[in-house]
Amino acid sequence: MKFVLWGTYCDNALDRRGPYRQEHLEGLQRQKDDGLLITLGPTEGSTHVFGIYEAESQEQVEALLHADIYWHQGIWTEIHVYPWIQAF
Repeated sequence: MKFVLWGTYCDNALDRRGPYRQEHLEGLQRQKDDGLLITLGPTEGSTHVFGIYEAESQEQVEALLHADIYWHQGIWTEIHVYPWIQAF
């Protein structure tokens, strides 16, 4: 199944993410290598995060996101995962 991630960043996310960025990117690369993560990134201005996952369940995606250093350090302030039906 495919899932869409939509979330928000904290204020000054570009400055605050610095110490955690490498760990965050390495985790995303592992997810991509495992075939779970299709794409993920910020909107212009880094106010929101958007991603697409392909996983067994919504709970699996939510667990990955809640394990991310950006979540633990408050860089992501909200994250929502929705089942997604790809039309094209």
